[in-house]
Amino acid sequence: MRWQARFLVAVALVVVVGALTAPPGRTALDVSGYLLLGLPLVAVAFRRRYPVAVLVVTSAFLLAYQMRGYPGVIPAVPVVVAVFAAVDAGRRWVTVATLAAGLTCVVVGDALANDARSFRVVLQDRFLLVGWIVVAGVAAEVLRQRRAYLDQVEQRAREAERGREEAAQRRAGEERLRIARELHDSLTHSISLIKVQAGVAVHLARKNGEPVPPALLAIQEASGEAMRELRATLGVLRADEEPGGGLDHLDDLLARARGAGLAATLTVAGTRRSLPPVVDRTAYRIVQEALTNVARHAGPASAEVTMSYAEDSLTVQVDDDGRAPVAQSTVPGVGLVGMRERVTALGGSLHAGPRPVGGFTVRAELPLTEAP
Repeated sequence: MRWQARFLVAVALVVVVGALTAPPGRTALDVSGYLLLGLPLVAVAFRRRYPVAVLVVTSAFLLAYQMRGYPGVIPAVPVVVAVFAAVDAGRRWVTVATLAAGLTCVVVGDALANDARSFRVVLQDRFLLVGWIVVAGVAAEVLRQRRAYLDQVEQRAREAERGREEAAQRRAGEERLRIARELHDSLTHSISLIKVQAGVAVHLARKNGEPVPPALLAIQEASGEAMRELRATLGVLRADEEPGGGLDHLDDLLARARGAGLAATLTVAGTRRSLPPVVDRTAYRIVQEALTNVARHAGPASAEVTMSYAEDSLTVQVDDDGRAPVAQSTVPGVGLVGMRERVTALGGSLHAGPRPVGGFTVRAELPLTEAP
């Protein structure tokens, strides 16, 4: 806006100074002359919004100025500006038609008003005015073509960037399929063998009337659960679907932990309610990993799982009374690193370390919002 105001002031100064310093015409400048100089300047301010209308108005005022015989051709500057705006807006043929009609009227009217002058002399006097107008139109057309070329270049750049993104997504999909095949070949076969062998051992023990060891039943059930979760993970890699496992399965998880010999209890504080899917899965995985760590590292121990529902957050805490020394510094393993990554991705916080009274604690605070 500031630049536009300065431009209009500059055009006004050129017009007024040019009219005052021009050789005398048939008629001296009067109030009508100054109006014919000033009103086109007001119209020029709207050239961006109404280019054709401004061109017609400025041409009409210039025609009236010339027909009255006021001095100089400098008042044609608003017309030059209007021509530039109209051509730049893509109205080339309308501009040519308007200028042709206006120029014809100027030349014919000037020739009739000056009987002593020939038509050729009048045309020569207006040659400078025609040159200004042509230069303005050519400059506007060049600028418009250059802008169109730059737009095409930017469009091609955007299309190339979109093509690179699509290629990257395609490569990522191919990599997911490769990982899925590798997991299927390397893991599902081994876990299936474990499940089958555990099932055979249970069957033989029952057939011979022998008691079935609880650990064997836990192995059979855990291997089945591992197979289900592995299939869900493979589904993610193949079809971008979210894996199963949420707090709806928490009771089953605790039952399996008890079957493996870990005394696990659950305490719920607050009102239990549905959670965003990513928060629900993260809370389940934290409890799952924490109970796995207790079973592997804490020795004979019991674990207490506490789920605290607040208005805008969920706190998951798993405490055990195992053999973790009080002063021992915690060296995070793969499980703790994975938990921390999940919690950080949600914008939450995780604390994992020995308890003052012995044992170990894992505490995660999860905001009840979807991760970006």
